[in-house]
Amino acid sequence: MAATTHTVTNQVPPLVGYDVFTADRALSEAVERHIEPGVLPAAREELSTLGQSAGSAQAQEWGAQANEHPPVLRTHDRYGHRIDEVEFHPSWHRLLGHAVAAGLTDAWGRPAGHVRRAAGFLVWTQAEAGHGCPLSMTHAAVPALRTDPVLAAEWEPKLTSYVYEEGLRPAREKAGVLFGMGMTEKQGGTDVRSNTTVAEPLSGEGEYLLTGHKWFCSAPMSDGFLVLAQAPGGLTCFLVPRVLPDDTRNVFAIQRLKDKLGNKSNASSEVEFDGTWARRVGEEGRGVRTIIEMVAATRLDCVVGSAALMRQAVAQAIHHSTYRSAFGGLLIDKPLMRNVLADLALESEAATVLAMRLASAYDTDTEEERAFLRIAVPAAKYWVTKRCTPVVGEALECLGGNGYVEESGMPRLLREAPLNSIWEGSGNVQALDVLRALQREPQALDAFLREVGKARGADHRLDAAIKDLLTELADLEGIEARARRLVERMALVLQGSLLVRWAPPEVSDAFCASRLGGDWGTAFGTLPHSLDLASVVNRARPVAE
Repeated sequence: MAATTHTVTNQVPPLVGYDVFTADRALSEAVERHIEPGVLPAAREELSTLGQSAGSAQAQEWGAQANEHPPVLRTHDRYGHRIDEVEFHPSWHRLLGHAVAAGLTDAWGRPAGHVRRAAGFLVWTQAEAGHGCPLSMTHAAVPALRTDPVLAAEWEPKLTSYVYEEGLRPAREKAGVLFGMGMTEKQGGTDVRSNTTVAEPLSGEGEYLLTGHKWFCSAPMSDGFLVLAQAPGGLTCFLVPRVLPDDTRNVFAIQRLKDKLGNKSNASSEVEFDGTWARRVGEEGRGVRTIIEMVAATRLDCVVGSAALMRQAVAQAIHHSTYRSAFGGLLIDKPLMRNVLADLALESEAATVLAMRLASAYDTDTEEERAFLRIAVPAAKYWVTKRCTPVVGEALECLGGNGYVEESGMPRLLREAPLNSIWEGSGNVQALDVLRALQREPQALDAFLREVGKARGADHRLDAAIKDLLTELADLEGIEARARRLVERMALVLQGSLLVRWAPPEVSDAFCASRLGGDWGTAFGTLPHSLDLASVVNRARPVAE
C-alpha cells in the first residue's frame, strides 16, 4: 500500500522518558512526610534515579520482553539427569539485577528502610510487576530467619545484598541470594495446618529430611525457601536450600510451572520433596508463628504492588487523555472524562498514601505501631488489592480500543491486577484475620481508632463515618457474615483520615464526599460535579521530562 494513502494523526505519544517517582506527587510527598530530614536527601536522590530508570524506554522494553518470553522449565539435561532448572529471558535478569542494586531487598537494617524500599518497589514494579515476587519473598524472609540468630547471621547479609547473581551455586560463593516460599498444598490451600509434608529429624542439630509436595512454590530458581512441614512436634518452619553445604543439589523436583492468568514473567511452580534436606527455623510446632512475620511483610507488598499497578494505569489514562482529541477538543477537557479520571486518581492516591503509612509504621517499630499494623495490614490488603482490578479496567477503557491492544501495555496490567488479592491470603482470609485481631487483641483496635481519630473534626463526613464504624464495632457477635462490609468501612475510614490530614483539600473533599459521604454511583466517573475535579486530575498527571 502506498504511504500516501493516509497520514497518522491524533495518536498519543508513548509515556516514556520521565521520572516515575517525582511525577507521582502523592508518593513523593509521602516520602517527604515519613523520612526524617537527615536521611531524606539521599532517599530522594536514590528514588529519583530509580524513577528515571523505571520511566525509560529500556526498562519498558525489558518488561515487555520478560512477558513475551515467559520462563521455561528444564527438568532434565540431555543425558537424563534431573536438573530442575527454570530458564528466564535475559530481560528478567536485568530487571531483577536493577531492583536488587536499588536496595529493594534491603529494608530491615538501614534508616527509613521500609519507606525507602516501599517507595522504590512502587516505582520500579511499574516497569514490570512479575519480578516483584522474588524481591518480596527475599525481603520478607528476614524477620522469619531472625527467630534463629545463627541462621540470620548466615543468610541475612546475602538476602539484603545489593548484588544479584543468577544461577544455582552454593550460597557461600554468592554475594547475594534470593528466597522463595512454599506453604500451600493441594488439599489445603490457605489452610496450612492441613499440610501433609512430613519432616523427619536427623542426627544433626536442627536438620531434617522432608517428604511431600507444595502446590504453589514461588520463585523456584531462588537460592533458598521457607516452607512448612509436619515435624514430630507439629507444623514447623524450615529453610530448604537449593544447593547443599557439600555443593550437591538438594532434592527439589519441579513438577511443572503454573500457567497463570497474568504474572507471566514470573515462575510459580509445583514442587515435590523426597528426602529433601532442610534446617528448622524456630521451634517445632511453631511454624505459623515463625513464618507469620514473613506473611505480614508480603501482604504489605501486595498493597504496595496494587498501588503501583493502579498508579501506572491511571498515569497511562491521564497521559492518553492529555493528547487525544475527540469531538472538537482534548479528552482531558471533557467534563465526563475528567470525572472518570479524577475518580481513578482518588483511588490511586488513597492506595499510595495508605501503603506508605504502613511502611512508616514498620520503620517506627513501637508497640503502638505494631498494634496498628496488626489490623491495618490485613484491612489494607483486603481493600486496596480488591480495588486494583476495577481501577485498571476503567483506565484501560479510557484508551478505548487502543487500550485493548497488547502494544499499549494495558492488557498486561489488567491480567496482573487480580493477583495481589489472591496472593498471601484472599479476601475472606484477610477479613477473618481482622476479626481475629478485633476479638483477641483489643490494643490493635485501640491503635487503629487512635490513628483515624487524628483527623476528627476536620471533615463532617469523616466524623460521621467514624461514628457509624464505632456503632458497628460495638457488636462483634455473629459478625463473620458481615466481615467484608466491616473491613471495607475500616479501610475507607483509614484512607479518608490519612487524606484529610495530608492530601490537598480538593482530593480529601472528593474522597470524603464519594467514599464516605455516599454522593457516588456504582461506577467510576460518578463524582459530584461541583467538586474541583480538574485539580484532582492535574495533580495525578505524569509529566514527561
